[in-house]
Amino acid sequence: MHTPARSPSASAAEAPVAAHRIVKVTLDERSVVRRSPEVEQERNIAIFDLVNENRFAPEGCRPGPYSLHLSVVENRLVFDIHLDGDSERLKQVALSLSPFRTVVKEYFQICESYYQAIKSAPPSRIETIDMARRGIHDEGSELLRQRLQGKIEVDFATARRLFTLVCVLHLKG
Repeated sequence: MHTPARSPSASAAEAPVAAHRIVKVTLDERSVVRRSPEVEQERNIAIFDLVNENRFAPEGCRPGPYSLHLSVVENRLVFDIHLDGDSERLKQVALSLSPFRTVVKEYFQICESYYQAIKSAPPSRIETIDMARRGIHDEGSELLRQRLQGKIEVDFATARRLFTLVCVLHLKG
C-alpha cells in the first residue's frame, strides 16, 4: 500500500504512531561514569524498555523512527535526535538540569535506602521504601514531560525511562 509523502512539518497527530518512536538510544560515555552494578542494571533496563516501547514525537520533525543520543553539556541535558540510520542531526533539544537537581538528589537518596534495605530489612520496610522511590521517580518523570512540552511529545512511560537515564547522566556531576 502506498503512503503519501509527509512534509517535514507534519504534526505528530498526522503521522502513524509507529513512526513516533525511538529505536536506538546511546548515552555520551564522557557523561556517564560506571557505577554500582545496581545503577548499571537500571541503565540497561531503562534503555531496553525504552527501545521496546515508547512514544517520542519531536515537534516540527518528520516522522521517525529515531535514534537518540543523550549527553550532558554545560549543565544541560542534550537530546540529539536523528532519523534512525541517518548521521545528520534532525533536531537538538537542550534542557537545563537545574530544575531536576532536587528530585534527582531525592531519588538517589531513596535508591540508596532501598539498596540497603533489600539486604536486611523486612519485606514491609522494603515495600514502603520502594513505594516512595516510585513516587519520586514519577515526580521526576512528570517534570521531564513538562520541560519537554512544545519540544518533544512523550508519554508518561517514555518519560519514566528517560528520567532514569537523566539520573544515570547526573552521576558524573
